[in-house]
Amino acid sequence: MDPVIIVGAGPVGLTLALALARQDVPCVVLDEGPGKDEPRLARTVVLREDTTALVERLTGAPLGALGTRWAGWRAMRRKQVTREVSFEDAAGPEGHRNPAPLHIAQHALTGALRTALANEPLVKLAVDSRLDSMEQEPSGVTVHTRGPQGTWWRGSYVVGCDGPRSTVRKLQDIRFPGRTAVERHAVAALRVELPWKGHGLLHRMPPWRTTAPSAGEITGRPLPDGVWRLDWLLPPGKDLVTPELLVTHIRETLAGWCEGTTPPYDLLDTGVHTVHHRLARRWRAGRVFLAGDAAHCLGTLGTHGLDEGLRDADNLAWKLASAWHHGSHEALLDSYQTERRAAVAARLRAADQALPLLRSGGGLRTLVPGSARGHEALLMDGHLGQGVIGAPGTYADSPLAPGELEGEVPVDTPRGAPVTDVRVTAEDGSFAQLRDRLGHGALLVVLIAPGTGVWDRKHWATAGIMPRLAAAVTALPYPAELLVAESYPGAAAHSVLLVRPDGHLVTALGGVRPADLYAAAETALGGPAAAQAQAGAGAGAERAGAGSR
Repeated sequence: MDPVIIVGAGPVGLTLALALARQDVPCVVLDEGPGKDEPRLARTVVLREDTTALVERLTGAPLGALGTRWAGWRAMRRKQVTREVSFEDAAGPEGHRNPAPLHIAQHALTGALRTALANEPLVKLAVDSRLDSMEQEPSGVTVHTRGPQGTWWRGSYVVGCDGPRSTVRKLQDIRFPGRTAVERHAVAALRVELPWKGHGLLHRMPPWRTTAPSAGEITGRPLPDGVWRLDWLLPPGKDLVTPELLVTHIRETLAGWCEGTTPPYDLLDTGVHTVHHRLARRWRAGRVFLAGDAAHCLGTLGTHGLDEGLRDADNLAWKLASAWHHGSHEALLDSYQTERRAAVAARLRAADQALPLLRSGGGLRTLVPGSARGHEALLMDGHLGQGVIGAPGTYADSPLAPGELEGEVPVDTPRGAPVTDVRVTAEDGSFAQLRDRLGHGALLVVLIAPGTGVWDRKHWATAGIMPRLAAAVTALPYPAELLVAESYPGAAAHSVLLVRPDGHLVTALGGVRPADLYAAAETALGGPAAAQAQAGAGAGAERAGAGSR
């Protein structure tokens, strides 16, 4: 079978290529550039716990050595600290965990991905290759690239990871509606010593803004080696950000944070970051898919679109791998658009609803008791990856979600949400983290069995319910790995979790229930129940379309 063709060699395209290769699917990555990225310290990304773990699992590289995991985060309004969060504590002020975000320069991230790809025989990286045409057939896709070695390429599927101006999207005539320049930020990367070592900072309405009125919101994010990225929210419009204006922002901000005296600093890089909100109408057109910025643009209120792009790659990889190895299953492939587009649309909708509240110039909202605290909480959600604005999406309403199961039991992880990373024991007796077992193209079946961690595998592998569970796992309609965990949040002893290859929970069952386990696995793979749901959704869309014409 022909390889999967990935158009675009940014973080999303490179991550998708590695994820497919780890599942024994060959790929060709079409890179319109020279195969390396220009170092830019003013171009950075913030990764959450799940996306950091994904990249580390695929590359084998500890990203913490390339970026900075924040020790904490603080929010300020005028001269007052309104909220502080420590990532060193097990839980934040509301009792939930606050895993530290990772702040990393984008060129360092893509460098780690390229290094891993250089040692991957199933991936071919074609540099200086710009897509200019595409022909799709029932059996595959043919694309043409121009450049020094322009040629035709034949693939089983094509995934456009080629950014907001995606050629793949344009060739498929897919609309990309939304809002342009929702926010603009002046950006500077500088080496300087600040009072909050290792802590991120959001400062709203700083007291010195009378001399630089556009700097009404400032974000400071630490990087390695004493480097900081500072962002100043700019007023609406297209006013030019001059070097003089940027230096004024830098000097006044540093003086305001350092007791009135501007400390020594080295200015390393500058830029202007413009945020757009857009969402492609379709993410799939036959054998062609969109991912990352080609499918969506978001990034206001502290959110980062790359997180969602990496989740696109994780979601799509196992579904393409299943189709490549076992034959195309339309319901499974269609679920990529259904799940991922809904998750991104929910975040865009939440951000669009919050923007008027958070960016209003004053009025009655500023007089409502508690409104400022509510605004700070919304902004913190975006920056810390929490709430409707910042948290990763769940797939509870996915066509791959099983119907009611007689043996289903509740756990702290909702259906369709990412599972909690716990220590597990594999069938060979080795210990690992649950997330380390993801991404190999297999379902995971996790038995919660307190006490097994202190016993040798030979004492429990053939005892109790293990033989029946092992037999049930062997009978599943897809490759599956049986794991054992001492505990899982909210799960009773002998609960059985079914987890998708991308780490989202399918269901939790009370004990060994082979029929429920098989039915849930079949639906999670786009089986009869999922296909029926997909057909019903398609029929509903057709009726809605007919009524609107």
